[in-house]
Amino acid sequence: MDSPVLLFINTLSTWVGKAFAWCIIILTFGVSYEVFVRYVLGAPTTWSYDIMYMMYGALFLMAGPYTVSRNGMVRGDFIYRYWPVRVQAGLDLVLFLTFYMPGVAALAYAGYTFAAQSFRYKETSIFSPIAIPIYPMKILIPIAGVLLFLQGIYEIARCIQCLRTGEWPMRPHDVEEMETAILHDEEARARLAAEGIIPEAREDGK
Repeated sequence: MDSPVLLFINTLSTWVGKAFAWCIIILTFGVSYEVFVRYVLGAPTTWSYDIMYMMYGALFLMAGPYTVSRNGMVRGDFIYRYWPVRVQAGLDLVLFLTFYMPGVAALAYAGYTFAAQSFRYKETSIFSPIAIPIYPMKILIPIAGVLLFLQGIYEIARCIQCLRTGEWPMRPHDVEEMETAILHDEEARARLAAEGIIPEAREDGK
């Protein structure tokens, strides 16, 4: 996976995902502020709901490529994980080619149509008391589709390389959830203990 194009695709997905992760901060502020002014001051805002659903929509769309790049998609891996890696790669390749790529291509195409119509009519929200413009947000739909399609190319290349070598290419290192990091740490300790490099942990933890 040393191709500059493939590395650029994965880096782009990572950068976009982390950039739009800041939407969580704005979303949290909007919810907290609305709760305070509504239930403490008795003066609800006219904009908080709009901020919340727009930020959530932007985060949901733009975090998609990042999720795919980190293999964070939902899958029934209670069976998948026990298969040989070439079988995993073969199945992933078939699924990416038959379902994923056509699906995200349709998302990009249809999203462009919706965004173009929204810009043409300067669409506003029918759910907003102040009729905020939402046509700028609609452009995120085709952009997300394009980014997902590009990331799909990267994933297909990983599958092909795995089929050739019998090993999954390493993904770029990134932040792990705490429970995942602890699990990996325990697995490493058990391996080192089995090799006699470190003392084996006793049941009492000492």
